[in-house]
Amino acid sequence: GDILDDYSKTDGVWILTRNKQLYKTNNERECADKCEAERNFTCRAFLFTRKILQCLTLAENAKMTVTFTSTDTDLYEKRIYLMQCKRGIGTDYRGTEAKTQRGIPCQKWAEKIPHKPNYTPEKHPNAGLEENYCRNPDADESGPWCYTTDPATRFDYCAIPECEDQVTHTGEGECMQCNGEDYRGEVSRTESGLECQRWDVQEPHMHGFILKHYPEKDLKMNYCRNPDGELRPWCFTTNPNKRWEYCNIPRCTTPPPVSGLDSQCLSGRGEDYRGRIAVTESGNACQHWNTQFPHKHGWIPDRYPCKGLEENYCRNPDGEKKPWCYTTNSSIRWEYCTIPPCDRTEQGIAGMNDVPVQAPLTEECYQGKGQSYRGTTSVTVSGKKCQAWSSMFPHRHIKTPDRFPDADLRDNYCRNPDGDSSPWCFTTDPNTIWEYCNLKRCDDHTQQ
Repeated sequence: GDILDDYSKTDGVWILTRNKQLYKTNNERECADKCEAERNFTCRAFLFTRKILQCLTLAENAKMTVTFTSTDTDLYEKRIYLMQCKRGIGTDYRGTEAKTQRGIPCQKWAEKIPHKPNYTPEKHPNAGLEENYCRNPDADESGPWCYTTDPATRFDYCAIPECEDQVTHTGEGECMQCNGEDYRGEVSRTESGLECQRWDVQEPHMHGFILKHYPEKDLKMNYCRNPDGELRPWCFTTNPNKRWEYCNIPRCTTPPPVSGLDSQCLSGRGEDYRGRIAVTESGNACQHWNTQFPHKHGWIPDRYPCKGLEENYCRNPDGEKKPWCYTTNSSIRWEYCTIPPCDRTEQGIAGMNDVPVQAPLTEECYQGKGQSYRGTTSVTVSGKKCQAWSSMFPHRHIKTPDRFPDADLRDNYCRNPDGDSSPWCFTTDPNTIWEYCNLKRCDDHTQQ
């Protein structure tokens, strides 16, 4: 797997730490390699600054120190050091619980008072015996423990919850199909073990994901959901320092239910089209979905297993007007495809002959000022989620779908209804009214 899968990424954040090492690297993966190989201290996280390709390996993560906003810097934290729960008997537990199940503070592993320890950082350098955190260096069947600061009690076990406790039901809903858009299970902890915030409360994080604005998304209790087309279900957390995080929900082993028949013709927007047409309406051959040349993109088949992204066939994974594809022409990023309608009477509705070839628009780039952008990105440059355009919470505004009928103000997708310099959105963070979106401008070789 990708080395970055072991890290949790937070955009636009800098953390203050004394113990760090500076390296020059070309990308985030090289920086992760430096963190893995760090010998000056236990590397829990790294900062990567894209503009100057600066890599800082860190002994601390955001749970242990102060964070600041830093536009061009991304924080990558090792997931194992964010876990607040234990897997199995917890030999790999690296959380920060530092008291016993009875509430007695733990003795530091490197100290000899009040108890002289058999397990020390020197004797067991790979056991994570740092500070006075609960650990399981001897693979005790009862889980993580520590020497206590009570002279009368040499050691005791710690009350670390099981990560598996978050999946308490084994019903059909406890695994996810596709990207979990239809997941309706009751997992309510994030992948690092944090408890989820209820969708109907605004503490500790205010947000715009309210049931009445997303009636089909089943935003019940504090269950993990995917209301906005993320890679998998997530939730806001009850930790004031971590706004949201993905949930660890297993992918179902059974194949997803087929929604009707995989269509070989155009019905509606063609989201269920699974035919083999692989040429655009102007005659350009389609680029294979699993390649990044000549156009780099985010519609990777492994990430979106239910979108039918096979070979280089025309598809509609993002709710576009009709099926499309990236082209093998380096000057034209993407185009619609001509798919025969299922019902010939739909010929006029489908508009096969009168849809102009628009400027390329995708989930990750825009043309000009982005007023024609119709992708599904819903995250800002600093990583904040977008507020739905039809919502007035947490920010009241006049950029509503009925006032701007031609701007396609659907859901909470990034748009540019007012001729700003690039697509933007109102954010679900009450302290930030709006921000530009995390989108790049397309290389436009066609406009003069």
